[in-house]
Amino acid sequence: MEDQKESLRKITTTLALKNEEITNFICCQKQSLENLEVNSSRVQEDLETEFSSLHSVLDDIKDSMVTRIKQERASRTYELQSQLSACSKALESSEELLEVANQTLCSSEADDFTQVTSSVTMAPAFRLSLKAKATDSMSHMMVDFTQEREMLQTIKFLPVPATPEILVSECQVCDNTVTVQWALPETDSKIDHYDLEHRRTNHEGPPRAREDYPWMVVEGICETEYTLTGLRFDTHYMTFRVKACNKAVAGEFSELVTLETHAFLFKLDAGSAHQNLKVEDLSVEWDSCGGKVVQDIRKDKNRTNQSPMHSPARTAMNSPKRVPSARVGRDRFTAESYTVLGDTFIDAGQQYWEVRFDKESKAFAVGLALRNLGRFDQLGKSNASWCIHLNNWLQQSLTAKHNNKARTLDCPIPDRIGVYCNYEEGALSFYNARTKTLMHTFRTKFTQPVIPAFSVWNGCFSVQTGLQVPSAVQSSQRKNSGTSSSNTSLT
Repeated sequence: MEDQKESLRKITTTLALKNEEITNFICCQKQSLENLEVNSSRVQEDLETEFSSLHSVLDDIKDSMVTRIKQERASRTYELQSQLSACSKALESSEELLEVANQTLCSSEADDFTQVTSSVTMAPAFRLSLKAKATDSMSHMMVDFTQEREMLQTIKFLPVPATPEILVSECQVCDNTVTVQWALPETDSKIDHYDLEHRRTNHEGPPRAREDYPWMVVEGICETEYTLTGLRFDTHYMTFRVKACNKAVAGEFSELVTLETHAFLFKLDAGSAHQNLKVEDLSVEWDSCGGKVVQDIRKDKNRTNQSPMHSPARTAMNSPKRVPSARVGRDRFTAESYTVLGDTFIDAGQQYWEVRFDKESKAFAVGLALRNLGRFDQLGKSNASWCIHLNNWLQQSLTAKHNNKARTLDCPIPDRIGVYCNYEEGALSFYNARTKTLMHTFRTKFTQPVIPAFSVWNGCFSVQTGLQVPSAVQSSQRKNSGTSSSNTSLT
């Protein structure tokens, strides 16, 4: 008995679920019927509007052409009537002169002959042109709408646009821009525009169930190519797809195309930063009170207005804004080495990043360091680091430093410096990031991985990563490769 009840319960549950599915399906179908009515009315109204517009255009053209015919008829009528009037008057005058001449011929008076001869000679008929000033032909106003009728007979509903194909061989990734080109299988004059979508990703191939980044949309593209500019390549790839749209409907998206967006990406290692440096993401600011907090002070009536900043209860401890070091065991820089390192080593390839700094900083340095750079070492003061150093203490100077040797650089001080490293070639170059003018190049041989390094005193700076090596920098490196100049390494 219990088994039969359990079996009935299962069947009842299954039927109830099925009924729920049917109910949902019925609701969907009813909604579809309502949508069908609405959409049908809308497209019918659009169709009537388009035909009314077409009729209006044809009526306007007809009215214009009828007006031209009427104007042409009026002009020719005037010319013909004017010429007819002149001929009628000349004929009437000639008939009168002929009658006078015949009477004179019957006369015997000599004076009459001379006077009549003169009048006949000056008859208007002799000065009259008998060439018609206008013709009665209107053949130049004839029309033939055979082609137009054939064209009108081809009117039909707009087809769904074909699916474009992204031309991978024509796509370019350069200078943190991406140019995407595509084409349709065949020309379609009805295409109004294209919509391009792109998404950053860290894997090749089709999208996964859960992606880290959403699709970004660029709408209304009128050409079959588009260039995305000002990008920051903080992922390894970018995926693209495009669809064609006419004024009624959009086609299917193209097959996904994934382009590699190689760039050097790193963050600042807050755990390595001197305690007087406030590190927030990729920005650093000098803080003369860094690393210290105020202990709780019990307030009473006599100490209400006393500032805790001047309290003797201040003790040294880690700033609450510090984040743990990305590399376990890295000692924080201290003493007068106001330094912070990147969190990613360079052990191969060509890399590029930029740093914007306050030119009023008392001191600022940017460059590379070995992983064994001492916690007391200032950048450029040992053989474990190379840098460009700005000094605003007493007088302003810009120098290239390595192994405690310095060379003064004779160039304007920019507010943004680009750093280029070619690990295999042992080249470390510094550029004016705005003009891409070479400031200095160290040439050495890297025997172990190096890491971006920065230093600031009484100032601030921010770093931009995820950048490709600019074309201008690559061209400069090829031009200056192997040359000997004032921009060579320090010895």
